Amino acid sequence: MADMIKVLIVDDIAETRDHLTKLLGFEGDIEVVGAADSGRQALEMAGRLRPDVVLMDINMPDMDGIAATEQLATEVPTASVVMMSVQGEADYLRRSMLAGAREFLVKPFSSDELTASIRQVYTREREKQGRITVTNVAAAAATAAASRDREPGQVVAVFSPKGGVGRTTIAVNFAVSAAADLGQKTVLVDGSFQFGDVGVLLNLNPKNKSIADLVPEMEAGGEPESIDTFVINHSSGVRVLLAPPSPEMAEMITPAGVRKILEVLRATNDLVVVDCTANFSDTTLAILDAADVILTALTLEITSIKNMRLFLEVADQLGYEGSKIKLILNRADSTLGIRVSDVEHSIGRKVDHTIVSDGRSVVYALNRGVPFVLSNREAQVSQDVLRLATAITGGERKAATAEDPKQGSRKLFAWR
Repeated sequence: MADMIKVLIVDDIAETRDHLTKLLGFEGDIEVVGAADSGRQALEMAGRLRPDVVLMDINMPDMDGIAATEQLATEVPTASVVMMSVQGEADYLRRSMLAGAREFLVKPFSSDELTASIRQVYTREREKQGRITVTNVAAAAATAAASRDREPGQVVAVFSPKGGVGRTTIAVNFAVSAAADLGQKTVLVDGSFQFGDVGVLLNLNPKNKSIADLVPEMEAGGEPESIDTFVINHSSGVRVLLAPPSPEMAEMITPAGVRKILEVLRATNDLVVVDCTANFSDTTLAILDAADVILTALTLEITSIKNMRLFLEVADQLGYEGSKIKLILNRADSTLGIRVSDVEHSIGRKVDHTIVSDGRSVVYALNRGVPFVLSNREAQVSQDVLRLATAITGGERKAATAEDPKQGSRKLFAWR
């Protein structure tokens, strides 16, 4: 005999609850285990009855269906929500899906539509839980084996309080240099969730695989089927988790989901590099909080210096230690009337690392989709990025053995 699908009905109208109960009573594989008249009562009953599917009305007086669904996702993650509403607008559908609903039915609906939706979400949840169980066993074994041999990896956030300073270019070439030149097992995460450019700089086709697809798996209470399904391998050796292909999908990415992803990546990689967007969103703050090092880029422009000074003040208020933040002066040899000493005096601390200006190499590499640390290794800008990667990862010994003997007299940047 097939398993019974346990259903909880949630609607503030008694007539609707009774009608749905009678309708589902004719189905041999569906059992109505309870009926709630409010979102709060639904949470209490779901915690006690553990239904497989919750039929949730979207409009209720004390707690609407969207708020109740969000809490259910945390308290009873195995319960799949089918949202019901007399409103069929796209905004209702979008908000319901973001809250965690698996299906959306517009009232009035037929009994066939109702039962098909219930069976469909139940089957999908069963299949997902089966995959998660298998993956968790394998992941636990792999993680346990790895933990015996290595320490957790380092999370490096590349951030700038102002756009246009070369933040993404630094992040991409830094990650590629760490992987290709220093032998670090590196994953690069595009944290600019609305308008990420990491894929463009690496000439990668997202193939519908992005962090937006990974976050729901993380928030479902288990590991994803396999994180390798979402991460794209680049020819340089760096692995890449891309931003969503369309801006509106950024709303699906939550701070909790980002933190979970970084925890998993940290456990299985030497280095996790995150290219952050230039604003203080909740997700960006979650990345900065989780980071071991924040590489903060600025240029010899008065607006960039001003924003950097403000960022350092905010970082101090957030309780970040001074050693966590490393200042990267990009295009440091530009003759713009501002000296490095002027920058340091204005922001009240030393610049930790500098990268020269080389527009020809940088733009050429960008347009080809090939990082300049690969296409023009001998350029000074590539050497500067390599020194930065060496200093941050502590890979000086590896870099020295792989270095061209002719370059041996050059000293690598060290921590200040």
